[in-house]
Amino acid sequence: MLMERERENLIRELSLKIDELSVKIEKLNLSEYLELFRNPKRLLYLNFLAGVARGFGMAVGFTLLGALALYILQRVVILNLPLIGDFIAELVRIVQDELSVK
Repeated sequence: MLMERERENLIRELSLKIDELSVKIEKLNLSEYLELFRNPKRLLYLNFLAGVARGFGMAVGFTLLGALALYILQRVVILNLPLIGDFIAELVRIVQDELSVK
């Protein structure tokens, strides 16, 4: 009798764990993930799109950060700080010389 109850409790616990596991697997969208691997063309297409979006984001971010850096450098030159202003002015002169040579 005692063994039978223990078996029933064990079966009940296992059933609950299986239900929890199935809910967690559904939340992970594991079936969609596996379907993606079954279709290599779709996987390549999605990875290509992700790469293009990542590259575009980096280009836009770098452009904005570069513009911000140039704006700050211009403001520092306008302030005419002795050491920093001279250093930046020298950098600007070097860049302009290099651009005019090519």
